Amino acid sequence: MHLSTVKGIGVVVRQGDEARVLRNTASVYELAQAAIRSGQGIAAEIGRRGLGETVDLTRATFDLPVSHPDPAHLHLTGTGLTHLGSASARDAMHAKLEGAETLTDSMKMFRMGLEGGRPAPGEVGAQPEWFYKGNGYAAVAPGAALEAPGFAEDGGEEPEIAGIYLIGPDGTPHRIGWALGNEFSDHVTERVNYLWLAHSKLRVASFGPEILVGDLPPDVRGHSRILRDGKTLWEKPFLSGEANMSHTLANLEHHHFKYSIFRQPGDLHVHYFGTATLSFADGIKTQAGDIFEIEVADFGQPLRNTLTFAPKSSGATRVQAL
Repeated sequence: MHLSTVKGIGVVVRQGDEARVLRNTASVYELAQAAIRSGQGIAAEIGRRGLGETVDLTRATFDLPVSHPDPAHLHLTGTGLTHLGSASARDAMHAKLEGAETLTDSMKMFRMGLEGGRPAPGEVGAQPEWFYKGNGYAAVAPGAALEAPGFAEDGGEEPEIAGIYLIGPDGTPHRIGWALGNEFSDHVTERVNYLWLAHSKLRVASFGPEILVGDLPPDVRGHSRILRDGKTLWEKPFLSGEANMSHTLANLEHHHFKYSIFRQPGDLHVHYFGTATLSFADGIKTQAGDIFEIEVADFGQPLRNTLTFAPKSSGATRVQAL
């Protein structure tokens, strides 16, 4: 079962090849709240409400699949160095003037995941790399532009799976489902110094168009590509799911939600789980007008966004004293 939000139509439920409007539903946020209150889950709540007319999702214009009435209460976060193979690309970016026998911090973190990222159920494993991207004001709908700030050195895609969560009244995180995500980043800034990772991640990001409700397949396979002037500039297979990861999803979820600040009732969380596929690692320099496309059959419609750059600022940001 998949959920999406279509502009001018509302919440749409897709089962197999058939997509239909969900009756009497203002938003996926409201639907998830009702599912938590009932204790029966989203599928039961959908069954109670019923489905209406069919929708052709191949012709639809999408909103974010889920959003919060107050964008400040939607948190965009992520974990890195979680996918098998991802360390080599990241380590090349962070290579330092060290002897070959010395591991960089990236490789040390990746090795921690390999050795301790898959604990037994109910146990706590190694902490992953973690970063903050922003709140709901940084969330960009499928089909809309990913705008890099004027001071950015780069605007690069990161094709990932994102977990979508709503915090219940008692502080329990409830997973709504999974979505394709483009965890847009500035890899040139990150490469200068690993301590600038936090700066490089404070960018807009997109997710959707559809939310997969239920379990994430262990082996997720798709493609990430960049289109320029109507032609494919770059394309690579995109792999995710626990079969391709050094951490379990449960371990990554624990290390995010162990912080009480992230268990505030009513808050939404979109958490990106990392990738092993970057065009930047292949020497691609993106430019305004490029289209990022992330496609995985299990998730239905692909996630597409166009790259734009804000105008460069002429000076420092000023703070006004009161």
